[in-house]
Parts: sequence; C-alpha cells; structure tokens
Amino acid sequence: MSDYKLGTRCVQGGYTPGNGEPRQMPIVQSTTFRYATSEDMGKLFDLEANGYFYSRLQNPTNDMVAAKITELEGGTAGMLTSSGQAANFFALFNICECGDHIVASSSIYGGTFNLISVTMAKMGITATFVSPDASEEELDAAFRPNTKAVFGETIANPALTVLDIEKFAKAAHAHGVPLIVDNTFPTPVNCRPFEWGADIVTHSTTKYMDGHGAALGGAIIDHGVFDWMAHAEKFPGLCTPDESYHGITYAEKFGKEGAFITKCTSQLMRDFGSMQSPQNAFILNLGLESLHVRMPKHVENAQAVAEFLYSHPKVAYVNYSGLPTDKYYEVAQKYLPNGGCGVVSFGLKGGREAASIFMRELKLGAIETHVADARTCCLNPATSTHRQMNDEQLKEAGVPAELIRISLGLEDKEDLIADISNALDAI
Repeated sequence: MSDYKLGTRCVQGGYTPGNGEPRQMPIVQSTTFRYATSEDMGKLFDLEANGYFYSRLQNPTNDMVAAKITELEGGTAGMLTSSGQAANFFALFNICECGDHIVASSSIYGGTFNLISVTMAKMGITATFVSPDASEEELDAAFRPNTKAVFGETIANPALTVLDIEKFAKAAHAHGVPLIVDNTFPTPVNCRPFEWGADIVTHSTTKYMDGHGAALGGAIIDHGVFDWMAHAEKFPGLCTPDESYHGITYAEKFGKEGAFITKCTSQLMRDFGSMQSPQNAFILNLGLESLHVRMPKHVENAQAVAEFLYSHPKVAYVNYSGLPTDKYYEVAQKYLPNGGCGVVSFGLKGGREAASIFMRELKLGAIETHVADARTCCLNPATSTHRQMNDEQLKEAGVPAELIRISLGLEDKEDLIADISNALDAI
C-alpha cells in the first residue's frame, strides 16, 4: 500500500482479506503448524520457502502487524518483539558480538542506557556515550575501529531531547556502520527517520502505537538500504556463513532488503524467544488503526499544557520542543514539523515538597510509570522510580527532585489545564 497516504496505511496496511476471508486481521493462536511432508517443512528450515513452523520464530498475525509498521516507516522488512527493550537489544546484538563497540547518544531511556552500559558490557560489548548536542568533531572522535553501530532516540524519554538524525547518520556512514533510531515517541506519524538517513528503526509499541496501555510489545524495522557486503569485514554475522543455520550467508541470500530481519528472526528470536504473543499483536493493530488520528490530539494537548505551564509563576522551567524557547525547537522544526509527542516535563520552584503536593492533588492525571497512553498519566521520578537517590544524585542523573513528567492523553485540553491549575494552586 505504499501508494496510499499514511492514514490509509494505518487503517488497512499489512493485511488485505481475500474473497470470503475475515475482514478483521485474524488472530492465529497456535504455537505450531502442520505440514503434509517432512520435505515441505524442510524447505522452511532451509529458508527456501515462506511459511510457519513454530510461533517462537514467526506467526502470521505478528507478521501482518509487522508489515503494517514497516509500511508506515517506509522500510523493507520488519518484525515484532515482546517489548521495546527486546527490540533495542535485538537490533544491536544482531550486528554486535563480544569485542565490539557501540556509539550511543547519552540522552536515551534509562532502561536502554543500562542495557547498553551494563548488561551488554557483561557480554563484552563496550559503548561510548555522546551528547545529542555533540559537534561533528566530538561525534567522530567517539568511533573506534571495532564500532559496529550508532544508537539514539528521536525524542528521548524522559529528557525530551531531539536527535539530529542527519548529523548522527552522516557520522555513522562515514565509519561504515548503521544508525539505529528508537522512534517510539514521535511514531512514523510525526517522524520517519529513514527519510533522514537512519538505517534501522525500533519501537516500544507499548506506547503510542498501542496507545491504550493494553499490550506490551516492540518492533524492529529495516530500511533495506545499508550495504552490509560493502563492509563485510565489520559484519561477519551477516556476511559469512551461519553454521548454526545451514551455512546461510544472510547478506548474500537475502540482500540489503531482507538480510538484517531474516538473521534477527532465524537466529536471535530462535535463541532468545522474545516473541510478541499473537493476542498482543492483534491488540496492537487495533491501536495502529487510529494512530494517525490520535497523535495530532496528543500533540495539541501537550502544546496547550506546555504553554500554560511556561506562563505559570510556580513553574521554574518547561521541556517541550514545541515551545519557541526550548533548546530543541529549531531541530524539532526540521524533523518534527507537525509536532513531536504528548509528553511534557517541567520543574516546580518549590522543589521536592511542591512536586509531592502537585502529584497528590492531580485528579485526571494518574500516577503511573507509563507514558503515551490515551489517558493522561504523570510521574515525579524523585518519589517513585528514582526514590533511592538523594537530591544531589537526582540532579546529576538529569531528573532533579522538582521534575514532573506528564504524558497528555486524549482528554479535552481545557479539563487537563484546569486539573493542572488546581494542583498548582494547592502548592
């Protein structure tokens, strides 16, 4: 459906029913699939035929939903995972092994920072973190001969920094490695990183794509343009025979368009099993069908709340790239001309005590660790996710005690502003 506009692809992409087939994408709730002969199944194991034999690797429902997300991002191949964390791990580990190195933006989700800096380090994969604001010279200096990938987030969670995708892509390609971008917050409705030079895109589909806090999931999409064989010495996993899978050389057999996702599925999903359930994929698809309608409303509400907070005397600062005063306003105008997402962070002049009062007095904004939901949710890291830290440690971590992160849902903005105003008045 590449000839259709984005909204049409949100609604009808990935699945076209045949005559007399279900109009709604079916849930194939089966772990296994029957074949008439061993030879028929053998062709699947040899990657000589398309089909399914075990849902830990692939499932028809999942593949249809992955195909829709691939269409939305403008890629050539995609897959679903059990979570966004699994997607980021698979995307990196698919081309990195013990002794390799990653360059990553320092402004990324804390769980992903820990994945790269701690867990993958235990696997012998090191990383250099650079500021998203790093100059081209500083970025270039972070690379090593064993660097295999560059990683960043379009809009960082929760810092809300905006990645200069072209700058990071240029640096990655100059060193013969791909740029992997987590596009969870903007979604392809508001940003398509492939159009700016990214090579692999990941998502926590748990967030806006599902949009209703109903189903955990992740996705990996390949643009299909990075030439693995041109840098074969860097990527032996893709460019030399895989003896664990019949000696297949993925880059030769499946080309630029299919090598990355085929290896990720037949090797990593086989061994780690971080599969999204067909039921979750079905729920995800229901969310995708309205994604193009919901995202503008999230942005509208966030913009209105950010402007209200910016003018309020009890608010010390507001982080939202839609504000002309925001540090990332100009770069956001380039990559996110229709707005970024519905998440706003701000600090209260009264510090930790003021933040506690504000959180207590909110009525519409529920206290949750979640973001990117149809319902507004709010978090003060100092009293929840980061409560083990003192005020000085919180400041060093970029989440000072006065910081509030609010994810604006789909409610009427007048009600949201009134709720926030009442909470501020109580301080």
